[in-house]
Amino acid sequence: MAFRLGVDVGGTFTDILLINEATGETHRYKTSSTPEDQSIGVLHGIEQACKAAGVPVSEVTEVLHGTTVATNAILEQKGARVGLVTTKGFRQVLQIARSFVPGGLAGWIIWPKPEPLADLEHTVEVNERVTTTGTVRIELDDDDVRTQLRKLGKRGIEALSISLINSYANGDHEARIAELAAEELPGIPVSRSSIVLPELREYERTITTVANAYVQGQVSRYVGSLEGKLAEAGIEGHLSILRSDGGLVSGKVAADNPVSLLLSGPAGGVTGAVWAAEQAGFKDLLTFDMGGTSTDVALVQDLTPRIGRETTVGHLTVRATSVDVRTVGAGGGSIAHVPQLTQALRVGPQSAGAVPGPASYGKGGADPTVTDANVVLGYLPPQLAGGEIGLDVEAAATAVKTIAEAIGLDGTESAAEGIIDIVNENIYGALKLVSTQQGFDPRDFALVAFGGAGPLHANALGRLTGAWPVIIPPSPGVLCAYGDATTSLRDESARTLVRRFSELGDDQVRSVFEELAVTAKESLLAAGLSEADLTVGYTADLRYHGQGFEIPIPIDLDTFTDDGGLPGLRGAFDREHERLFAFLLDNEHEFVTARATVSGPRPEVASVTLDAGGEDPADAARRKHSIFVEGNQVDAVIYDRHLLRAGNVVVGPAVIAEMDSTTLVLPGHAATVHEHGSLLIRPLDTPPISATASSATTED
Repeated sequence: MAFRLGVDVGGTFTDILLINEATGETHRYKTSSTPEDQSIGVLHGIEQACKAAGVPVSEVTEVLHGTTVATNAILEQKGARVGLVTTKGFRQVLQIARSFVPGGLAGWIIWPKPEPLADLEHTVEVNERVTTTGTVRIELDDDDVRTQLRKLGKRGIEALSISLINSYANGDHEARIAELAAEELPGIPVSRSSIVLPELREYERTITTVANAYVQGQVSRYVGSLEGKLAEAGIEGHLSILRSDGGLVSGKVAADNPVSLLLSGPAGGVTGAVWAAEQAGFKDLLTFDMGGTSTDVALVQDLTPRIGRETTVGHLTVRATSVDVRTVGAGGGSIAHVPQLTQALRVGPQSAGAVPGPASYGKGGADPTVTDANVVLGYLPPQLAGGEIGLDVEAAATAVKTIAEAIGLDGTESAAEGIIDIVNENIYGALKLVSTQQGFDPRDFALVAFGGAGPLHANALGRLTGAWPVIIPPSPGVLCAYGDATTSLRDESARTLVRRFSELGDDQVRSVFEELAVTAKESLLAAGLSEADLTVGYTADLRYHGQGFEIPIPIDLDTFTDDGGLPGLRGAFDREHERLFAFLLDNEHEFVTARATVSGPRPEVASVTLDAGGEDPADAARRKHSIFVEGNQVDAVIYDRHLLRAGNVVVGPAVIAEMDSTTLVLPGHAATVHEHGSLLIRPLDTPPISATASSATTED
């Protein structure tokens, strides 16, 4: 038998999902992450998942991995010492950057500007110049290049980035510098902007190329180490890494272009959420992934995640295609504190992480966290991750009591409820960023909650957003790993044109996209896929002439045959511009960048199908339990999710426990069990939900 294995490494937990490709049967495992070396936790989880399933590791044919190595290198500022080669006159491109300062009034006075990833003393200029059309105006001087590269070598750079002005139009000079660097700086990895990001705007292209070089060493070492350890353990399956846009690439491609991995982990969760929502009959959804360290949210329309052209990690924003995910420092490990200056309760963004973890984990943590608050309120049972992690209720109460004392509350439960209310509001703020602030009403969407902590807060977030039903997928705690294991190989190719519509014709546009598709297919064909397996999508970045930003618009290439392509594209852009900004301009339309994205086949994975049962969930009831809700102790029932059947209706207050997560159903709400395993939570005063919800459900 053949098994594919999804692996997602988070700040607190590492999630493993083993899928039998023949039957669709799944086995899951959750273990603590090992920040000092992520591969340790990965291998431990893989071995334990295979052991629990009775499967020899040699039968794993594919390992599909969402990783935070690149992200952590940026956040922790532990990347390589990067040297930058640029065109004469542009040495301070990173220091000048863009004139945007975050924050409110007078933010420019107090805002500490982040240091560039490549220092000015590690930046050199070379004599060369290329025009915007790709014509060489000043030839590259090889002797000058060698002199500048030797300077960087003496300064001890560990990676080299090359970003010349207008190299998006002609990358020959960058290619020649890379050849000379191989001679002058042997063993130093090189990132070229004409390969990493062949698009206009020198700052965005340069910072993205430098970021690629900054993390390349760590990602390359991690991928190489993981492949070696997998082989030592007897796992010879092919290793693929999840990109920020939700597609997979081989380990080698990931190591060469790590800037595309900055949102690797969150992208897997969105992919898994789409799969779960489709099974439950919903096409429009908000995703809400709450782990131990942070919460990631995204918006999905018609089962298609919104894709952005920028990726932001900490203070760094690069130009890389990614799922439009917003992150807030609100997780199960987020620490509650009361600053002396304000005496107001705050939660996060600091996290207890995996080590020492929340106080209730019994690993030496003493700070009160969101997890501890959930324990105090009775929302969490005393065991997590199928019994691997036990909870210390007394330690949790002791930690939360410090908050009660700091803000003058009599009861520990009241302080715990305050912690939960604040973290829920923080997450609600993130959900508004992807919905109301982009012109979408959250009441038109379902809310898919997952991650180890997501289902605990899902019902409350449904009340705040009005997004019903709240969907809790099967195995919500390992859904990111499920997304890793159920996505497909993907690659893309782009080219900047900058042409007004009056300067273009349908045949010219079609020809450009067809050439890009050929380039984008290369890596997938090299991975063993056939031409017939590949699907191609096209996007154009458009703007009004004179605008300083573009809007990506999907393209149907079949319309570019009878001179109907550009008029249709113009209309699509106007509609999206009006939706985003509520106005149109009379300026001529301008075509900026063409992009072709090629995807391999999506693996067929059998969905869960539960046996039918009546509405009464009594067979799954484990015991009675007391929880604290809205200032009062109320009687609830703990249910075993694995014993629930399709059609069961769990009326709140209730706690639904499983191996990798816990779901809270609040009073006045009920969770209906869908035939494919999802829990659909809605207020009791709304129409009942069929256990076999269809696509018509999206109209509820």
